Amino acid sequence: MYHNGMYHFFYQYNPYGATWGSGKLSWGHSVSGDLVHWAAVENALDPTADFDINGCYSGSATVLPGGRPAILYTGKNADNEQVQNVAFAKNPSDPLLREWEKPSCNPVIPIPADVTGNNFRDPTEAWRGRDGLWRVGVGAEVGGLGSVLVFRSADFLRWERNGAPLHVSSRDIPELECPDLFPVAERGTEGLDVSTPGGDGVRHVLKLSDLAREDHYMVGRYDDAADTFVPAESERGVDCRKWRRFDHGHLYASKSFYDARKKRRVLWAWVDETDGGGVGRGWAGIQAFPRAVWLDGDGKRLVQWPVEEIETLRRKRVGLQWATEVEAGGRKEIAGIVSSQADVEVVFEIPNLEEAETLDPKWVVDPRGLCASVHGGVGPFGLLVMASGDLEEHTAVFFRVFRHLDTYKVLMCTDLTKSSRKAGVHKQSYGAFLDVDVQTDKSLSLRTLIDHTVVESFGDGGRTCMTARVYPEHAAAGSSRLYVFNNGAGAVKVSKLEAWELATAAINGGGGPVLLAASSRSRPTPSFLGKPVPKFCEASKLV
Repeated sequence: MYHNGMYHFFYQYNPYGATWGSGKLSWGHSVSGDLVHWAAVENALDPTADFDINGCYSGSATVLPGGRPAILYTGKNADNEQVQNVAFAKNPSDPLLREWEKPSCNPVIPIPADVTGNNFRDPTEAWRGRDGLWRVGVGAEVGGLGSVLVFRSADFLRWERNGAPLHVSSRDIPELECPDLFPVAERGTEGLDVSTPGGDGVRHVLKLSDLAREDHYMVGRYDDAADTFVPAESERGVDCRKWRRFDHGHLYASKSFYDARKKRRVLWAWVDETDGGGVGRGWAGIQAFPRAVWLDGDGKRLVQWPVEEIETLRRKRVGLQWATEVEAGGRKEIAGIVSSQADVEVVFEIPNLEEAETLDPKWVVDPRGLCASVHGGVGPFGLLVMASGDLEEHTAVFFRVFRHLDTYKVLMCTDLTKSSRKAGVHKQSYGAFLDVDVQTDKSLSLRTLIDHTVVESFGDGGRTCMTARVYPEHAAAGSSRLYVFNNGAGAVKVSKLEAWELATAAINGGGGPVLLAASSRSRPTPSFLGKPVPKFCEASKLV
């Protein structure tokens, strides 16, 4: 959340080990002035009472009128039930919000009697309807169906369940996690506060995470009188796996917030380890680059783009220094920068589409089978990143054009099959078809951010995104290389190419200048033993 000039990032944190199952979870807390450089402060939440003694799990932060921040979170109580609790900033004027207190009336939302499988978790950021009441959505399993339940409150302490759920899934999805509901403007890129009502010029986005580790969303209309959501694309059904995806790669449990400083909506997401190396490293996952999010002109999909502050890390730049045409089967090295920490923007122009191959209809639903960087007709063409000098290790991010019915379909892929020589490393490839008219535009844009083990790519101006984890062996002992390549049957023109070496951000006091020297411990230590639980439940002072 953004509060009093500072960004606050809360995250699932185990003070006793690198993995989820080796201890009781707390809420870690880091602060930033720019979304790039971060300093750790004291844990915001630790398991201290019967209502969260077995762990403080996911939730959301909300700034109440008058400026007091509140946290709604899932606690696993002494009976291992998932219940919803609240905590409040003890001193809202403290820019670091170092102390949080929990009222004795927790849990504020006990587990409902009709919830099955003890699946009741991950409250959204709370929003206020036009009737003045607060709302919060909670992921739940009700009668074996994944659902999002809505609860209302006048005081942020006493919550009543709405009669109708915000969403009910198909029988194939009994559990839904990390729901998110937020408004978007129908025109323009500015974000909206979560309590902005629906109506003329405003749509809402409902996002859900399913246990296949994918984040799906749908744009639609939210009615704050009935607390119901109607998708704009009803033909996609209630099975969220058929909805649109934030990211077609390895990204999960995303959460958005409204950045009042720059009037934008920002999306964060979790990218966990895929090589089994969490224990050795000391962590079990990292965050993707923060992304600004807005509604595309078609009113159905979202555009995502790295926040502009990432560009402050750009240092050495290289551009087009060679012939702009990449011949069939050719490649050109982008030399002169450290490419293991880089930002690359490239635009490809396609001279003709005559050599496009016909698309086999079986790949329309799941295109990942087409994502090997073999030789084709129009493409594959794109970038080879985190590449060894002999190209035995590399990750290919590319486009490929197919003829389909009376038009063309453009495939975007991240091919991990040669990303590492290591055994036991996840090497699945990712693919998605773009909603572009390549026959008219004859060009495709790609931006790729490379951060050692993370490769995040944004196709078609951020309308299709793909995140991958890669673990090449060569990177530990030597430098990686970066190429533009073309495995198509005809030449491809590169009309724009800019690449920047990225500086290292200061994270938790390491890697650069300390943002907040007084609070730059690299790993906060637990400080909750013997700490009393606050005994207040005075609603009139909270809202």
